[in-house]
Amino acid sequence: ESVARTSLRTKLQVELADMLVDAVVQAVVTVRKPDEPIDLHMVEILAMRHKSAFDSRFVNGLILDHGSRHPDMPTNLTNCHILTCNVSLEYEKSEVASGFYYSSAEEREKMIESERKFTDDKCKQLIEFKRSVCKEGESFVVINQKGIDPLSLDMLAKEGIYAARRAKRRNMERLTLACGGVPVNSFDDIDASCLGHAGKLSEMSLGDDKFCFIEDVKNPLSCTIMVKGANQHIIEQIKDALRDGLRAVKNTVDDAAVIAGGGAFEVAAAASCVKFKDTVTGKAKLGVQAYADALLVI
Repeated sequence: ESVARTSLRTKLQVELADMLVDAVVQAVVTVRKPDEPIDLHMVEILAMRHKSAFDSRFVNGLILDHGSRHPDMPTNLTNCHILTCNVSLEYEKSEVASGFYYSSAEEREKMIESERKFTDDKCKQLIEFKRSVCKEGESFVVINQKGIDPLSLDMLAKEGIYAARRAKRRNMERLTLACGGVPVNSFDDIDASCLGHAGKLSEMSLGDDKFCFIEDVKNPLSCTIMVKGANQHIIEQIKDALRDGLRAVKNTVDDAAVIAGGGAFEVAAAASCVKFKDTVTGKAKLGVQAYADALLVI
């Protein structure tokens, strides 16, 4: 903490630096694995133009910079099972130019239903899976890298499932690191071992942007530092300071040692030269004294 404080105070005002010390130290401790080099890429710094810099904090988990796309989906969940997947849940046109001909309205409805059936079956599989794994008081979250169309979203919302679509690939990779679980590419052979877990999920809107907070994860290998600031200049300043702070703490953990700076070594060396001078006789005494004085100039 002292190392982080020293580093942050060189770039930020004292109160703000002291507030961020804890975030920096927790972030490095979170992503540290025994007997492996620390990878600072596992700490994401996410900026929001909102309120003041003093609202910045450490998030033991992940913040996704997108949210659900359905008004009825729950926005605050606790005790969540998280499924990360890369499965298309939207109606897709055929790759070849095709059309269908019908002679009555009923026939048309049947054809449209059979087109939807493929997608609806996948949604039903997902809903069945949710019912089998969720006990009382638990909730289910789907983060999908591909699309989910409005009808599928509606089916999931009615079941109380939170679903986010078109998630960014880096977020998908971080999710499995932070929450555990395995990303799935098909719903045919999913089981409970594919799921990650999080203590709580909440969604927040800032202007047109939505942010989804996934927090209280059990053994994260990735985490987030949320930076807030009133304008871009302040945010950049804080991000710059945080990068320095994270590197300083990482180096301290790697080296398991700290070298005092700011002329501390030279003062200590001069003091021991003065002590050593008493053991020397003759003209050499003056040389030792001169050397001690020279060190103090630094």
